[in-house]
Amino acid sequence: MSTMSELLTVLELAKLGDNRFLGCNLKQEGQRVFGGQIIAQALIAAQQTVEMCRHVHSLHGYFLRPGDMEVPVIYEVDRIRDGRRFSNRRVIALQHGQTIFSLESSFQVDETGLEHQIAMPHDVPPPETLSTQQELISQFAGRGPVGVKRYWERERPAEMRPVILKHYTSREKLEPRQNIWFRAKGPLPASRATRAAVLAYLSDVTLLDTATFAHGRAGFDLDIELTSLDHAMWFHREDPLDDWLLFSHDSPSTQSSRGLTRGAIYSRGGTLIASLAQEGLILLTQHS
Repeated sequence: MSTMSELLTVLELAKLGDNRFLGCNLKQEGQRVFGGQIIAQALIAAQQTVEMCRHVHSLHGYFLRPGDMEVPVIYEVDRIRDGRRFSNRRVIALQHGQTIFSLESSFQVDETGLEHQIAMPHDVPPPETLSTQQELISQFAGRGPVGVKRYWERERPAEMRPVILKHYTSREKLEPRQNIWFRAKGPLPASRATRAAVLAYLSDVTLLDTATFAHGRAGFDLDIELTSLDHAMWFHREDPLDDWLLFSHDSPSTQSSRGLTRGAIYSRGGTLIASLAQEGLILLTQHS
């Protein structure tokens, strides 16, 4: 993955027509396009066809084929409906003439009404007390799976500070929960649509790994392969994303080589910004 400025650049899609857009890929390790990038770009494409006064409140996406890093992605938008309060859009992402991802999203004008939220976890230490990225690189040098140090050496659009580190170095069966603080590296534009896309991108970074904890594993293990199958997200409240965000995850089930993880994103002050869920394929490879 890459820096925030590079992420913002790839979110600026080229317009090929009223309902057709072209997106470039972030430079990163591996051959597959990062799923969070595809979600974010598809959301931007949908937002380009909706009135500015309507903001995304939900999205549901399916990953159908791996994305090719060397080929730009074409996004085609179907303007399903524009009602009095809501607009609905369907987006497909194409490479090599085939659909690699499909997205359905809904947009709503801001309204007032009943309001409540579940409180942020109360036992989470503040991000200032946790290890920085550089400290984690030093801490995991020569420890744990080979991929752990490499994982923390990657440049990302956001700084990450996990609360618990035990799953990186142990195969002990742990509770399938984790809390991670995130903070954007660099300023974000005032555009609410762009900030929603950035949040969608970041929401795909750590979710699926949580489903492996109960089995004494992690996504870095050589004998395991994780692949996202779908991704759902609900946007509750606007946030400038200019401070630390808490991503709280739990995995209620793994079965049939699939794992489900749920998540909640809170501001530092405890405001629930978004909720999400993702199911992924969890395969044990020949290394096991």
